Order: sequence, then C-alpha cells, then structure tokens
Amino acid sequence: MHDAAALIDRHAELVAARGPVRARDAAEALGVSEGELVAARVAGGAGQALRRDPKRGLAPLLEALPEAGPVMALTRNDHCVSGVHGRYAAPQIVDGMAQVVGEIDLRVFLRHWVHCFALTEETRSGTRASLQVFDAAGTAVHKVYATEATDRAAFAAIAARLADPDPPPLTATPAGPPRPDRPDAEVDVAALRAAWAALEHSHDFHAMLRRLDAGRVQALRLAGPDFARSVPAQAARDLLEAVARDAVPLMVFVASPGCVQIRIGPVRRIETVGPWLNVLDPDFNLHLRADRVAGAWVVRKPSLRGDVHALELYDAAGGAVAQVFGARPPGEVERSDWRGLVTGLGR
Repeated sequence: MHDAAALIDRHAELVAARGPVRARDAAEALGVSEGELVAARVAGGAGQALRRDPKRGLAPLLEALPEAGPVMALTRNDHCVSGVHGRYAAPQIVDGMAQVVGEIDLRVFLRHWVHCFALTEETRSGTRASLQVFDAAGTAVHKVYATEATDRAAFAAIAARLADPDPPPLTATPAGPPRPDRPDAEVDVAALRAAWAALEHSHDFHAMLRRLDAGRVQALRLAGPDFARSVPAQAARDLLEAVARDAVPLMVFVASPGCVQIRIGPVRRIETVGPWLNVLDPDFNLHLRADRVAGAWVVRKPSLRGDVHALELYDAAGGAVAQVFGARPPGEVERSDWRGLVTGLGR
C-alpha cells in the first residue's frame, strides 16, 4: 500500500505538471508498467481487481460482457489503437483461445489475460468506467469502456460479481526480447515461395512461417515482389483516404499481446493530428502513429477463393502495427475496387 500510495502521488505530480496524460504514456514516464499504475490506483480506491478462475482464467469475464449491451472495445499496441463501438456476442472458447464474432470481433489468447481491474476515473467529460485487462508484464491487452448507451447497472454488476476481495499484488514480469530471425542465407527461399503459392487460406500464413522458421518481415523481404512489395509508409494515409472517398469497406486488424481486434466496415472521416493518422467515425476510431511505421508492404496471399491482398504495417523492430484488408463475406472473392486501390499503392 505504501508503494501504491507513492506511485499515486507521483502520478498526480505528473498530471499537475503536464496536464492530462494517457495512461500508457504516464506509466512510461513513471518507469512502471501500465498495469502497475492501474493496480496502484485501484488499491487507492479508484476501482477493484477482478478474480481469475483457477481453471478458466478470465473466460468468465468474456462470457459476462454481452450483459452490458453497447460498449466501446479497445485494443492497442505501442503504435496503433483500435476502438470499436458495439455489443459483445457470446464467445466461443476452446483450449484457452476464444473468438467473439459480431459488432465487436475479437480473437483472444486467454493465457495472456492475467490481470483485470474495474476502474472509475473522473475526466473532462465526466465519470468514465472501464474494465481493463493486462498481461504478466503489465501491458494492456484489452479494455472495455462504458458509453452513454451502456447498461450501467449491468456493467457494474459484472465487476461486482467477479470482484476479487483479496487480489494478489501485480508484480510485472517483463517480457523477454523477441527471438531474432535466422540469417537470410539460412532460409530456404524456394521452399518459402512454394509454400506461399500453395496457401489455401490467409490464416495458414503464420503456421507456414513457423514450419519454415522464418520471421514475418523476413519472409516479406525474401518472397519476392509478386508476393510482397514494399511501399512508402505514406501508403497508409493514401489508402485510408481512398477507401473513405470511394466507400470501400475494410477489415482492420490491430493486435495486443493477447487479443486481435478486427473492425469490418467502411471508414469516413480521416484526419491527421501531429504524428497521428486517425479514423474518427461514430462507431470506430483508429489512431496510428504514422511516424513509427518503419515498413509498409502490399502483400498477396493465395486462397481457395482467389488472391487476397492487404496493406501490412510494421515498426522498426519488425513488430506488427496493423493490417488492412478489403472486407468480404466468408466464401466470397475479393472486391475488385479494393484490389485496385491496394495494388496501386506506391506505383
């Protein structure tokens, strides 16, 4: 409690000096993980910890979220934030993996859902209630915010029902550095190209990389321009402006350590504010640090229904920032208007 109180005081001093600071940025400035900062605020009375089931982890939280009605689901990494307004459907959970399909679309890896807190904050726009999930390193995995449309009583009841009266302290375990790629010369490029050409579904791509022991960006570099072509980072803005102009619906993938959030639909309002490239629509917000995109690739993957094209964005360390596909119903071919826009990038 003494440490929590000291961290709360340091956070208050930071806000007094800088004004409102995003939680992730405040934690970095204070030299702690975001999870540790939120845990300290909860210990100070700003909310409560939620318990993990000994066998099912935080699966009960996912199963309860449909009760809250419309909310805002947020998933982010270091360089990109996806916020989607909608309802959670009942999850499908198998062997520690979960899928939520509908207005809010998620792929969840429950082993990374380690800590959860219900947090109440006072903001310029009033009281804000949220449920926030963190991994073992204290990195934010997924957050759920109550909105004006949320059933506030149900939202509060979820937190009360899952509350942990005696939570263990959050001791962040820093994640180790990612395993470096093998030298390019050790990758069998002919086998890579053959396996890539034989793909039947884009979901098979990750398994292919594991089988061939190749890094993702490494594979893009080595496969050749008929499969992956490097384009300027400006392509992200060019593409968003083009699809907004032509009303071409998208699938936008943004991933944290334990959650992939997918938003399917059109985008309309594209704005740049400082280094941030933003989608500012009523039901969808995307915030991309365009200055931190070190690699942008137009990627073609074969499938049983024809080729599928995407714009994939990576940071300087090769970490995935975001992926953008053209929206298409299951079993249907890729839209020609999307294909024309994405394949024309950088030409």
